[in-house]
Amino acid sequence: MAAHGLLIGYAAILLPQLRRPGSSIPIDDASGSWIASILGFALVAGNFIVPTIMAKYGRRTANLASIAPMLIGWFCIILATNITTLLIARLLQGLAMGMSASLGPVLIGEYTSPSNRGAFLTFISLSIATGVLCVHSLGSFLSWQVTALAIALVVFADLLIVMHSPESPSWLADQGRYDECRTVFRWLRGDEEEDELEKMIEASRMAREAKEFENASSDTFGKKLRSNLGYINATMRKKEFYKPIFIMIHIYTLGQWAGANVISAYTIDLFTHIIGDDVNLPLIMITLDLQRIISNSIAVFVIRKVKRRTMLFSTVGINLFAFLSIAAYTYCKGHNLLPFDHPAIGIALIHVHMFSIATGTVPLPFIIAGEVFPLEYRSLAGGISVLFLSFNLFITVKTVPFLFKTIGIYGAYVLYASVVAYCLVVSLLFLPETKDRTLQEIEDEFRGRPLSPEELKFTQSLTYLTHNTDRRFSSPFV
Repeated sequence: MAAHGLLIGYAAILLPQLRRPGSSIPIDDASGSWIASILGFALVAGNFIVPTIMAKYGRRTANLASIAPMLIGWFCIILATNITTLLIARLLQGLAMGMSASLGPVLIGEYTSPSNRGAFLTFISLSIATGVLCVHSLGSFLSWQVTALAIALVVFADLLIVMHSPESPSWLADQGRYDECRTVFRWLRGDEEEDELEKMIEASRMAREAKEFENASSDTFGKKLRSNLGYINATMRKKEFYKPIFIMIHIYTLGQWAGANVISAYTIDLFTHIIGDDVNLPLIMITLDLQRIISNSIAVFVIRKVKRRTMLFSTVGINLFAFLSIAAYTYCKGHNLLPFDHPAIGIALIHVHMFSIATGTVPLPFIIAGEVFPLEYRSLAGGISVLFLSFNLFITVKTVPFLFKTIGIYGAYVLYASVVAYCLVVSLLFLPETKDRTLQEIEDEFRGRPLSPEELKFTQSLTYLTHNTDRRFSSPFV
């Protein structure tokens, strides 16, 4: 996940170096915005690819598959001599980023116990912040090619870590590999959560029996087609499927419009608009990244004590305050309405904004994504939801130069605040509290009740779907 921070933050040091006179690859605003934003466009392809790999070949294999295009992309950047090569490299890296964006929260949610899950998921944002700090620090002193080489070495270290990591116990149970599941589960969590382990295995065993029953009864192409269509229809109407997707669409949108991408990709441009260019911008950039890491570290401990909804409301409230304050400050500054001005005012406002991002709007989407999706649909539902992360990442980064030129930074920040406020209201209305609850308990709340053994057995059965009027199980889609 640190590769996300390295990747997003790299644009902030690449674009200013390419704009310098005598650059080996000269760029304008249009090509620069494409280099920064094409990640979001490529994320969509990664979102479509990874669910199948996750479900069929496992989380670990999907993780390994996501690293390959990331490494290739960095070496393409090192050797790049034109804008086309840079765009292809960033496209490959966006593909990798899309795969790991879906995979990361799911894998961590399945690895960790409910009491520690929030803290571990918060480490995603801490890793991203560390990556941003590293790339900004390296880029302040080294050329963009040497910085890319250093990052490629970090990604290679990631590859070695993943190669020596275990498979997810949830996926092993889903594949019927129960002995391996028990071994990995106990290696990850110890022997104090046997009840959750056995419930997970029992639920997976029932689901496998239902699949076997379905395969035995669907021995022709027509029956299999009707079975698949019936399963899709039933799945789309299940509350535990569509409710988490609806919630995560808004939370991912909130996270992308909260300003993290703007600050990471256009750091120098943003500082110039808010603070001015008569200060040490590289030093301010590094201190802001350090503050982000400190705030992320604080969030790791706070998230274990504070409820998710409370954390969401408080940190996003600070984010809205920062947006509107910066908008008012830059408007007054641009129209000579300030009775007093000093660079410290702009720096303080940016730090308040970064604090809200580091403690809430970046870590919380990953935390909640690792908790709300049910096991049966985790790959599919996670992939659908992350599509909106991809779309909003592309839109926010691509439109920054246009918005700053047309409506100014104050107009852009008011627009961002409006989108974030809407998403916050929707999230608070529909998101249940997930802190310290097992994934099965959260799934049951979305459904409205626990799933009965009969429903588990027949949830994917064509016989059940075609004869539900006779059976009349108490089910959301009957």
